[in-house]
Amino acid sequence: MAKMTTDTLNHVAVRFKLLGEPMRLKLLYLLQGGEKCVQDLVEVTGAGQANVSKHLSLMASNGLIGRRKEGLHVYYYIEDESIFNLCDIVCGSLEDNARNLHETFNRE
Repeated sequence: MAKMTTDTLNHVAVRFKLLGEPMRLKLLYLLQGGEKCVQDLVEVTGAGQANVSKHLSLMASNGLIGRRKEGLHVYYYIEDESIFNLCDIVCGSLEDNARNLHETFNRE
């Protein structure tokens, strides 16, 4: 890891904390398919509007997603596409670990 300032490390920790919540990951992956309004996300997730709005607000205030207002609706979209690179790395690592465990137990 490159040498980082305390502020940078704090920013990285906040980013990982944001990604540590399953509902936020679900919302990110839904938004990967294109912008959506809160009502669309509430319908797809089955979560309450207040809950979805809270997660969207946190991610927007930390630069993961953006928002635009159109009439009475607010539409959310991915602001930082690089977030999916990190998710791909983590998911790939988890897949490899699961495959290795499966192979280990099947040999015995």
